[in-house]
Amino acid sequence: MREKGLNYILLVFKGLIFSLIITILLVFILSLVLLYTPFKESKIPLFNTVIMIVSITIGSIYVSTNIGENGWINGGILGILYFLVLVLLNYLFFKPFLVDMYLLGKFILSLITGVIGGIIGINMK
Repeated sequence: MREKGLNYILLVFKGLIFSLIITILLVFILSLVLLYTPFKESKIPLFNTVIMIVSITIGSIYVSTNIGENGWINGGILGILYFLVLVLLNYLFFKPFLVDMYLLGKFILSLITGVIGGIIGINMK
């Protein structure tokens, strides 16, 4: 029983790391696109949201296909953890922690995206 719990935590952690690696790669690609194309910097928040959605979806699919059950719960957990990591990094490196509608919207988007990715992952198996 204990081994199953550790395996579950390890799979969720791997999915979270996988999502964060995808985020780093996509942000790097975005920075190159912004550098060499005439895209406006005012579109960065939109691109960041798209990158977040793609990363959480892929990580949730990974987690739910490897765990094999309760995809929507596992995807939702991954979405929440991803959001918490981003909030922590933002707090540590950029600006003070403010709870506002923007933050709440990102949380809900992360949760819903994780749930949908988990459902997709279960149905792919």
